[in-house]
Order: sequence, then C-alpha cells, then structure tokens
Amino acid sequence: MLGKEVRLRNAYVIKAERVEKDAEGNITTIFCTYDADTLSKDPADGRKVKGVIHWVSAAHALPVEIRLYDRLFSVPNPGAADDFLSVINPESLVIKQGFAEPSLKDAVAGKAFQFEREGYFCLDSRHSTAEKPVFNRTVGPEAPRSPSE
Repeated sequence: MLGKEVRLRNAYVIKAERVEKDAEGNITTIFCTYDADTLSKDPADGRKVKGVIHWVSAAHALPVEIRLYDRLFSVPNPGAADDFLSVINPESLVIKQGFAEPSLKDAVAGKAFQFEREGYFCLDSRHSTAEKPVFNRTVGPEAPRSPSE
C-alpha cells in the first residue's frame, strides 16, 4: 500500500514510497522511508499505522517450502457420493514458497514450530534439503470446523 504506514514487527514504522517491478509485473524492490523514533513503539504524535508486517531480513532469510494441508474431502461423508473422486477437496494441499528465520535451518524432525498467524508446522524430513527445508502445517490458525461449514 503505497503511501500508507505499517509497522515492521519488532522494528520501525515504515511507509512504502515506490516499487520496482520485473518484466512479469512482480515486485522486486520496495523503497521505503522509516520513522527513526518508532523502534518497537508507537509514533509519539499518536498517528495510527495500518497494520503489522511479519518480516525476515533479506540478507539472512532462509528459503523454505510451506505445505498447507486441509481436509481431503469437501463433504463430511465422501462414501455417500456417487463418485468419491468428485468430492475431493482441490485445496487439500497448497504448496507455497517463502522465507523464514535462518535458525530454522537447524530444525529437526519431531519438533513443532509456530509460524505467526499461520499455525503450527513440523519439518518434513522426507522432502527437505539442507538448502531448502520443507515444513508441513499440522494445526491451522483457525478453530476446527466441519467440512460443511
């Protein structure tokens, strides 16, 4: 949101002034200004910021693959369908690419990690590499729901 202020979590209030994009229209660089008096505190003049961005340092970020699992079927009783394949949830697995804190390079299988606002994840020891760990969501941020909701 160009021209709007946001807080970088545990850092400063910033304002995006302009962006650069690549040939496909993807944002490659964001040029910002920051309020030097707002390190981990609200602006002294009382102005409100639009939101909080969870971020990692570009210089130290670890590339990761995130696997977001949901229910396999879109109905409570797939056996009642004429063709159970017709009620498979196409969003039962969504794979995203992202960046994480560099400490996750030392993640071990069996340990749970909370990714803020996303839920709990564990290392996928079968698909991870040293260069790019893979994390599977085990518990989402929302309350449990039935497939009919």
